[in-house]
Amino acid sequence: MRYFTIAGLASFLIVGIALYLLEERELAFFKQVQQGQSKFFREAQAELAVETEQTARKNLVTAQETANVNLTQLFANALWESDFAPLVNRVQSISLDRCRAMAEKTAPGPAADVRQECFAELGLKIRSLPGFTALDRRAIAAMRNSNVFKIKVFDLRGFTVYSSDHRNIGEDKAANAGWRSAVTGKAASELTHRNQFSTFEGIVEHRDLLSSYIPMRRHGSQEVVGVFEIYADVTPMLEQIKTSSAQLAGLVAANQGKVEQASKRNIEIVASNAANVLNIVGALLVLLFVTLLYIVKRGQDMIDEQMLVREQAAARERLWHREKMAAMSTMAANVSHETGNALTVIASLAEELADPQLTGRDPADVAREIREQSRRVFQMTRQINAFAAASDQPEFANVNPLIEAVCYFFSFDRRFRSPIEFRPGENLPWCDLIPDYLKEVLMNLLPTRHGHIIVETAPCSKGVRIRIRSEAAAEGSPQEHDPLSADRLEIAIRRVGDMGGSLALGGSNGELIEIELPACMREDSPH
Repeated sequence: MRYFTIAGLASFLIVGIALYLLEERELAFFKQVQQGQSKFFREAQAELAVETEQTARKNLVTAQETANVNLTQLFANALWESDFAPLVNRVQSISLDRCRAMAEKTAPGPAADVRQECFAELGLKIRSLPGFTALDRRAIAAMRNSNVFKIKVFDLRGFTVYSSDHRNIGEDKAANAGWRSAVTGKAASELTHRNQFSTFEGIVEHRDLLSSYIPMRRHGSQEVVGVFEIYADVTPMLEQIKTSSAQLAGLVAANQGKVEQASKRNIEIVASNAANVLNIVGALLVLLFVTLLYIVKRGQDMIDEQMLVREQAAARERLWHREKMAAMSTMAANVSHETGNALTVIASLAEELADPQLTGRDPADVAREIREQSRRVFQMTRQINAFAAASDQPEFANVNPLIEAVCYFFSFDRRFRSPIEFRPGENLPWCDLIPDYLKEVLMNLLPTRHGHIIVETAPCSKGVRIRIRSEAAAEGSPQEHDPLSADRLEIAIRRVGDMGGSLALGGSNGELIEIELPACMREDSPH
């Protein structure tokens, strides 16, 4: 019990700790998975918001570029042939070599202002050409009430022949990438933010502008004859994109919050389920341990009971042995006395036979008396041999001699004030039994009876019936049963059962005992 308690408790604790650690690792893994999914969703949503804004800006540039191309085409249809084409042709007579050569020879710094002044002088020449003022009025009138803040016209040399902002007339844009793209027939646009911007209507602040370089083709052909640059105000559309992006960001943040809350709830649910599982498993482990402990305790109690039964059986065996030895001692003394008496009588009778004249008795009478005394000695010797013979193996036997030997043995026991009367039955079938078992049964049962004890045998349907009954004892006889009668009865029942028989108690106080033994059914049994 102590060994199981210590070893079992240690084993169950190890299993419980292992289950707890495994559950904690599973919970930590689930938290990590939830955090990873939340992070992935957050990054995916942020990337989606950025991609959406960039796509919207690209779509805005594309759409506004298309609008600028259409506006340019309308503008050209109204003014190119009548106004801009003649201006471009007249500007071709103005040489740019001196200013460009000057620009190539001068280094950055104050000398660059000389180059700018050179091109500014060329711009003044253009503004002084006949018809420029009328062209400028018509161009500005065409842009009014539109989102176009500025318009420029370049010739094929990259020289600015017209600008709604007169300060830009005469600028050299030959190195500009947008102009280079447009002069090859491909429009180019750029989205920029200007803190301040000069328009034909004045100065505007904090505006988002899309500048487009658009090729101007000769009517009816793909030949590029000039380049337009249009500055369109896209601030409202960008504000709308920013508002949509902010709304999308808010929606993403709200969704992210919901995802994190759901993740937190899932973690709490899993943690709660894990705790419940641990509690259930812990309770089951405790219940299992208690059950096993009860089983072991029950087994220990059974072992203790068996040890107690063995000790009691050993005590009964010792007591029975003492009683048997005491009875045998009494029997030996009585036998010695009876045998001595018989031998004395035989010796006396032998003397009479030797000298018949001393007694005057008939020798035939003396001989009969000698035979009678000899028969008594022989009978005592036979009964002692029948009782003392040990046999613990099954054998064919007649129960009468065995029972008679036991009754004769108990006739020397001082506890029996009157002799045990044995009434043997006739024509009894032989039984396949263990003689020592039958002697033990009778020696355990007879001391439990009181009064005049009668043992009788008779045939029955099963085989042989042995009946032990008590009659009213004489006055002054002991009436108490042996204090070990219950244990003796239990041993008797077990021994009878081992021989295939049955034992039953009868009478109001159990004064009648009936034992039935099966008859021998073997072919080699004696008849």
